[in-house]
Amino acid sequence: MENNYTVLARKYRSQDFKSLIGQEVLVKTLTTAINTSRIAHAYIFTGIRGTGKTSTARILAKALNCQSADGATPNPCGVCENCRAIAAGQHIDVMEIDAASHTGVDNMRDILDAAQYRPTNGRYKVYIIDEVHMLSTSAFNALLKTLEEPPAHVIFILATTEIRKVPVTILSRCQRFDLVRVPVDTLKKHFAWIAEQENIQLSDEANELLARAADGSVRDGLSLLDQAIAQTGGQVDEKAVLDMLKRADRGVVVDLMKALLSGDVAAALNKVDEIYNNGADLSMLLTDMMEWTHWATRMHPALNAGDVTNSPYTADQRDQIHMLNSRVTINTLSRIWQVMVAAVPEMQAAGNQKQCFDMLIIRMMHIADMPSVPEMLKQQESANRVRDVKNILADRMAKPSAPTKTNTESAVCEIQSAAELGVALQKSKEILLYSYYSNNIEIAEFNDGHIKYFDRKGDADFPHKLATWLMDKTGHAWELIRAQESVHANTINEQKQEELVADPLVASAMSLFENAEIVGVK
Repeated sequence: MENNYTVLARKYRSQDFKSLIGQEVLVKTLTTAINTSRIAHAYIFTGIRGTGKTSTARILAKALNCQSADGATPNPCGVCENCRAIAAGQHIDVMEIDAASHTGVDNMRDILDAAQYRPTNGRYKVYIIDEVHMLSTSAFNALLKTLEEPPAHVIFILATTEIRKVPVTILSRCQRFDLVRVPVDTLKKHFAWIAEQENIQLSDEANELLARAADGSVRDGLSLLDQAIAQTGGQVDEKAVLDMLKRADRGVVVDLMKALLSGDVAAALNKVDEIYNNGADLSMLLTDMMEWTHWATRMHPALNAGDVTNSPYTADQRDQIHMLNSRVTINTLSRIWQVMVAAVPEMQAAGNQKQCFDMLIIRMMHIADMPSVPEMLKQQESANRVRDVKNILADRMAKPSAPTKTNTESAVCEIQSAAELGVALQKSKEILLYSYYSNNIEIAEFNDGHIKYFDRKGDADFPHKLATWLMDKTGHAWELIRAQESVHANTINEQKQEELVADPLVASAMSLFENAEIVGVK
């Protein structure tokens, strides 16, 4: 039994804060809290699987109970009795509880009853409740009071991948720490160090593939590395990892996208057949194509989206993407992306993935050739103009030509009175200017080229607007003089209202309604 193999994820599990990778903010906060004796009574760690939630809980339990110091220390020794017992999961005062299998209120009641007793070997009793979101509502309610005011010797550490399922009443009683995805570069350094410790030859390309496939999870990456070592016997290269992941080489994906965007349907389908016959998983191939489209969009010169040197492509592959971007628009890449996103559930539900993927390739190639909405509108506008010109020419050929006035002659009109000015403004569809003129302007004098008026509201722009319009309409300049006081003249609308009141038909209509009055003239 002692010779049983220990998987890398367990063998190289972080044992202290220094070895906890990718969580610098968390480590700094906890070490500072321990150094300043500001240790909270409850913590909750959340994040995706394999980022170190349970490991951090164990390290914190060691830091609180390590026998190498008189009190809590941010640097547990790892060799004292308490540290070794906690690392082995055998410490009597540090209890790890799987909430998935202890969901009921009775389980929680047993834990809370035991919490009242002082620790046996350590300074603190530490309760680590993993996947705490699995607890029942009753169990959460039973935990509330003790979690808010636990005994001084009790520390609660909760861990979950589904923070949204944890009641707010629980969250408000804990210090929350979000464990982030571990960056690809950090994972690569970690995997390379482990390969060195294990005397494994791990190529940089294979390391890159494993780190990206881990998707920010240390445990997932180490599990993949373990599998690759078992498959290759210790010589882990790019081809072996690609075969293991059922993924196509990124150079192959670049060639496929090049064929797809070239419009050659036969070449693209032949490329898919070749990749499929080599054993690639078509769902993973779709994921790789989406990755390519994402990075091609970010690299597009129309976006200038910043540094892209962290893309998973070699310099030569990036040059190929730049060449494709010189003749592909952002709209085309965006449409291809939308089709691929919509195809993900189709691929999962399809009875025959190969047929579904072939139809996806054909669909993308036809959509890539479609013009964008602005281009279609521009084409429609051009077609409308051509049609209008043809109609005008046809009308002119069908009708005898008549003498036409020059632009100057058709533009000039005579305006002899204030009423004619109002009519002319209406005919010209100068709605705002006419409305202001008919409601607020009292005309004192009106001669050809000369108007003296009083503006009831005093709009400073009105004389300029009216003079400009008159110049354009009559062909000569007008002099507009504003009176400082009212000339006690009616506006155009007031004149119309007086004419209506005097009209016998209107007077007869108003007599039918008691207290009727005219409030406006439209």
